[in-house]
Amino acid sequence: MILKIRVILDTEENVIRDIAIDGSDNLEDLHNAVTNAFGFSGTEMSSFYISDEEWNQGEEFPLFDMSEVPGEVTQMREISIKDVLAKTGDKLIYLYDFIFMWTFYVELIEISDEETTDLLPQLIFSLGEVPKDVPEKEFKSEDPLADDFDPDDDDEYDYDPDEFWS
Repeated sequence: MILKIRVILDTEENVIRDIAIDGSDNLEDLHNAVTNAFGFSGTEMSSFYISDEEWNQGEEFPLFDMSEVPGEVTQMREISIKDVLAKTGDKLIYLYDFIFMWTFYVELIEISDEETTDLLPQLIFSLGEVPKDVPEKEFKSEDPLADDFDPDDDDEYDYDPDEFWS
């Protein structure tokens, strides 16, 4: 089974790579294919995360097990790609280099049962250039003191400014 996977770098400019890879390969093989396709060394700490349709981060599959209890997490090399990208539209978030936080959106865009003589994994499409510097991330949260903040939008949020200052 050949999987066609689209990988998009989280940056303002479009930086996209499509990779063909054998579905029985593991996530570490996909990690290597992605880092090669984007010109990274592949030696930095990295993780894949299961994602839903809204790109919310779920279960982690790290390159190395850094947990307090060895074996507590499933490492990339222990799980095949087809087990996490089983159907078209399935998504992962890939985080490369935990210091610079290069972030990628990974989506399965096609599944083929055709046999191939091509060597896999293979870069099959490339658009855009990787920026020299990592894109800045802006982490925002709602400001409870902002004029347009509506505490009724979040049932769990219970903020009373009068109570705070009394």
